[in-house]
Order: sequence, then structure tokens, then C-alpha cells
Amino acid sequence: MQAPTLFPTLLSPLRLGAHTLRNRTLMGSMHTGLETADRAVERMAAFYAERARGGAGLMVTGGYAMNEVARLDDDGPDLFTTAHADALRPIPQAVHAAGGKIILQVLHTGRYGKTAQLAGASSIPSPINRRVPRTMGTAEVWATIEDYVRCAELAMRAGFDGVEVMGSEGYFINQFTVTRTNDRVDEFGGSVDNRHRLPVEIVRRTRQRLGAGALLMYRISALDLVDGGAPADEIIALAQAIEAAGADVINTGVGWHEARVPTIAYVVPRAAFRFAAARIKHAVKIPVIASNRINTPGMAEQILASGDADMVSMARPFLADADFVRKAEQGCPDSINTCIACNQACLDFIFTKRPATCLVNPRAGRELEFDEMPPPGAPRRVAVIGAGAAGLACAVTAAERGHIVTLFEAAEDIGGQLNLARAVPGKQEFDELVRYFRTRLTQHGIQLNLRCRPSAVELANGGYEKIVVATGVTPFEPEIEGIRHAKVIGYADLLGLRKQAGRRVAVIGAGGIGFDVAEFLLNAPPADAATQAVSDGAAIDAVDGFFSEWGVDTSSETPGGLKPQQAPAITREVTLLQRRPEKPGRRLGLSTGWALRAGLELRGLKTISGCTYERIDDAGLHLHVDGQARLLEVDTVVVCAGQDSNNGLAADLRRLSIEPLVIGGADRAAELDALRAIDQGTRVAMEF
Repeated sequence: MQAPTLFPTLLSPLRLGAHTLRNRTLMGSMHTGLETADRAVERMAAFYAERARGGAGLMVTGGYAMNEVARLDDDGPDLFTTAHADALRPIPQAVHAAGGKIILQVLHTGRYGKTAQLAGASSIPSPINRRVPRTMGTAEVWATIEDYVRCAELAMRAGFDGVEVMGSEGYFINQFTVTRTNDRVDEFGGSVDNRHRLPVEIVRRTRQRLGAGALLMYRISALDLVDGGAPADEIIALAQAIEAAGADVINTGVGWHEARVPTIAYVVPRAAFRFAAARIKHAVKIPVIASNRINTPGMAEQILASGDADMVSMARPFLADADFVRKAEQGCPDSINTCIACNQACLDFIFTKRPATCLVNPRAGRELEFDEMPPPGAPRRVAVIGAGAAGLACAVTAAERGHIVTLFEAAEDIGGQLNLARAVPGKQEFDELVRYFRTRLTQHGIQLNLRCRPSAVELANGGYEKIVVATGVTPFEPEIEGIRHAKVIGYADLLGLRKQAGRRVAVIGAGGIGFDVAEFLLNAPPADAATQAVSDGAAIDAVDGFFSEWGVDTSSETPGGLKPQQAPAITREVTLLQRRPEKPGRRLGLSTGWALRAGLELRGLKTISGCTYERIDDAGLHLHVDGQARLLEVDTVVVCAGQDSNNGLAADLRRLSIEPLVIGGADRAAELDALRAIDQGTRVAMEF
């Protein structure tokens, strides 16, 4: 075991006002959807307590509205009354019993709200909300300040250690602080001091009413990333005013929800926005928290040791692994299940009215459900065939439950389709998932047989009490004349680095795999790149390249932190094709798809919908679009036309009167779906 001094700064205590935290980790606020789910309080208590047991230094709940106008929607969580407060008591009680601390976030959504009572600083609508807010009168603003304070008092009644006042991400308070959304002429508009009056008064009055014992955190927008956003000097001035008003700590948020710069998706390099927290850190005396895309203890330690922040906020990493801190304390970072920033089961679930969970950790948000499953039976001998996402999840979960597991994999290494995802630029975080599974295989003593494809007869005679078939998928080959032409390669051969594409490429299929292939092609050098001179920009690191491409200004010179985008050098011509007449990419993830499409558009991706494929020959790809014949003169055609289940082994076992458990792609070959595969593999193993 490695020494626990790997992360000395991260694991050191920190004083916040009257409170001393056991380490410098914050599980930042995130809406989980548990707030309004069945058994809501019981589920939230279990969710937060599990992370307290795992060592989180401090946690913040999802946002609670302080009045009806503040709600995100009509079903949003609120804290208006003593009855509401008393109902929430089991949450802090469970956290405190587990040795943790938790504060409640007070949130007014302002013009982002989805209710009929929408109101805000001004009647300026958000580009992401069709509703137009009503301008609040001066007296109503003062009354709302009192509602903030009353909500904080109720949070303390409920037993929370304090509150976070949500002043970032373009919500209500943030809308008052900038001219983009505030054209008022009263005491809450116009000058900087007037635009800062709302947050400063909320903090000042909250401190007065709660006293010194309550932990008071303010979340500031450290970088708005919108036109008309706050200049750096105004952000610093607000931070200093918030400090003077009585805040114990300043948490940082980055980017309004309407910003066209990704801030938390996998395309964002780790800790890219630490510079924004550092600016505030050097301007105030109270502790400052860095946030956004910090997902490993090593990165957190680096930020803290450099002096860029006093604490780090990691929301989704605590979804991925409740024991994040405990494993870091034990000197075992390789055993941490790392957040890969996919957003598939957290944000995308919330946007579709489903309680959040985690692609890499199906237990997240489902703690009660998993705890109520039957305990494991007597140890059984289990064979799992296929070491892709489903097979790995099943094998390690079964081993954790005490079963004797043998894992077979036909390839030279574990990972299956995860290895294809790892090849896509921006998706290198999948490396962490494969590393995590590899560590768990070793920790639990699972026998791993690589380059091994057992037959049904061998399995039948192997003495296994459970046989799980996780043999994955095979790429589907569409019926197109010339589909075996030398120009044609499959997505697996391309992403598996077994074949290369030329300079002019057509991609058949515009699902998630097709977009991944386009990302790969437009970021990777063409096959003959060795003949090209190396550009001066080749040595620019990932963060600088990201800021250049997305137009992020780190210099403090532009309000909102934006500058013109700079398109990267384009080395290929790529055309993405689909049969459906709809716009390509509509089925991508809600919270990440827009960034993927925008980045590819900047790189010159062309798309064509409503295609009928005729043939592939030496001239290229022949097709019809809107009844018109077209020829794409391409060097390469990459086929991403779907998959078929590779379930021949399951059929062979059934012929021997053995009923296997079939999971993952072998069970259902839709889009490559690691979310479903890991969840299914885990749940199947929980039944042993």
C-alpha cells in the first residue's frame, strides 16, 4: 500500500469560520432529482451519509427555493416553512452520524425558472428559456432578501451546518450583478455597488441572523463566459464585499447555463478553470474553492499545493465514488472509480426528469435500492465471458459478494468497446474506467484469461454454477454495393488503430459512434501526415488549445471572459451521412451533444441527411439526396451503421440445456451503451 502522504494538502484540515473540516474536499451542489422522488428524504439521507462515511470534508445539497417565485419548476424543492425544515432533519442527522458536515444551498432561479411566476432583475429573457421574466419591484427585491435569510434560518432549524448562497451560473443573484441582465434604475441597478447590493445584503443579513456558528458560503461566478458578463475587476470587488459582509468561504462557479463554452463535459481539460479561482484567492483573505473538472486526488493536490485555492469542489466525482477521500487517505488512488465527465446519467437524467445516478457507479442515488437487495448466497463458481463494460462490472461485483469468478476475454486486454471510446480525442477519461476495473480485478483475485474464447462445451464441463455471456457486439455491415471495396473500413478498425483513413472521408451513420469517428478524424493527423511540417501550435498543451478553440480569455481584459474563437488547423475533409431526414446529432446527449456538434462544426465537419446509399467504387461514394444523384469523391468510407449482438455462445449453451445470463451488447445491440452495460452487469451480479 502506498503511503497516505501522497496528498498532504488535500487531506489536511481547514478552518471555515467556526467549523474545522477534516480535509479540503467539497462535494459541490448538484440537483440529483432525489429531492422530489419517492422516499425523497430517506434516499437523500442515505446518499449523503454514504459520502460522509467515504470521507467528504463538506457537502452541499441541491438548491432549495426560498419562495414560490424562486422555484426552477412547479415541482422543485423548497424550504418555505418550519414543516419543510422539520421534514429534512434526517438528512443532516445521517451525515453527522457518519462523521460529516453538510450545508444547504439556497437558490433562486430567476429568469431560468420554468414556472408561470417567473421574475428577475429585468424583463430580459434567457436564450435558453422561452418565458419572459417579470421585473421585480424594489420592495419585492428587499422582501426576497428576507426570504433568503428566513430560508437560511430554516436550514439551521433542520440541523444543517450552514448554507451556501447560490450567486453564480447565471441564476437570480448573478442576473442582478451584470448589465447583460440588469437594466434597472433603482438601488439594485446601474452602478457596480448597486448591482452588488443584492448579494451583499443577503450575506450580511444572513450572518447577522444566524450568528458566528453557522457556516456561510457564497458561490460566486468567477467567470461568466457570456457577452455582457462581469469584468474581472467587478468579480474581485464582489468577492471582497462578500468577505466584508461576513462569508466564511467563497466557492467558485464557472459559466452561465446559457454560455456557449462547455465547462464540465469531457471535452473540457481537467482543472481548466483553476485560474479563475486563483484570481479571487489572491484578492481575499477567506478561503476560496476551485471547481470544474477536478476529478482525481492528484489534480486536487496540485491545485491546493500551488496556492491557487484552499479547497476543491468535486460534485460528480462523489457520484462516481462515495469513497473517493477514504481511498486517497489509504494511498490507493488507483482504486478510485473516477468521474469520466460523460454527464449521461447525472445531468442528462435530470434534464429528462429522472433521478440522477452515475454511468460508472450504478449505486449512486440508488443506495436504498441496492441495500435492500438480498444478501449474497453461498459462494458460487461464476464464469463471465467477455471483459467489456458489462462483463467487467458483473465480474467485479460478483467477486465483491464473495463468489469465485473466472473472466474470459478473447482479445489481448480488457475493455472491449471501452477501448474504442478511449481512442476518441476528449474521451481519454475512459482510460480511468479501464484502469479502475483492472485494479478491482487484481484486488478481488479474479482469474483473468486473456486471448481465450471458451466453447459452450468447455464451459458446460467447467463446473460453473453461473455462466454470464457478455460477448458484446459485432459491427453491422449494410447492404451497399461495393461495401467490401478497399476504400471501406469499419469504425472498430479505425478507432482500434488497425486501419487508417485518408484525407477525404465519408462517414456512414450519424449516431454517437459516427460523431465519435468524426471527432477522431478531425483531431488525428491523416495517414501521410509525416510528410507535413510540424506546426508551431503542436506543442500547445490541452488547456491552451481548449481556450483558443472555444474563445476563453484568461487575461482579465474582456467582460465575461470571452475572445474570438480560433479554428484549429484542418487536415481532413469529413462528411457525416445519415438516412434519417432530421438534423444529425439530435440524439446525442442533452448536456454534451451541443458542444460536440459545435466543436466539429468549427473543424469544418459537413453533414448530409436523408441519404440513400447506392454504391462505393474507385470514384467514391455514390448516393441520392432529395432524389438527386451525388458523388462524394472520397479516399475512405467509414461505416458506423450499427451493431449486431454477438450472442452465438449463448445459443450454443442453450443447445446444451444451459440457460446463461446474457448482458450488455450480447443482450441488446443498440448504440454502444456503457451506461446500460455497467448497470445491467452490476445488477445481474447482485442476484447471485
